[in-house]
Amino acid sequence: MTQSVSFRITRTAEDVAQTLNALSQRLIKLEQRLESLERQQEMHRSEAQTMPAEEQHRLDGVDQLLLECQELLGCSEHPVEEPDVDLAA
Repeated sequence: MTQSVSFRITRTAEDVAQTLNALSQRLIKLEQRLESLERQQEMHRSEAQTMPAEEQHRLDGVDQLLLECQELLGCSEHPVEEPDVDLAA
């Protein structure tokens, strides 16, 4: 009886060790991915800060056009009903 209990404890300890190892590897990958994303974000920030004023002005104009288009699309969701016209007459 003692032998089977010892085997179960050893087996469970091995499973825990494998699980911890797998979790550690996953954590390392996630940390590397986070570091990569942070570098990309920093690059985008520095690019945005060094953007020429003319290009920034152009992009602001694009934003304004997009807002106007969204407003027009919002208005067209509720079209005005036209009266029925009898074409036979």
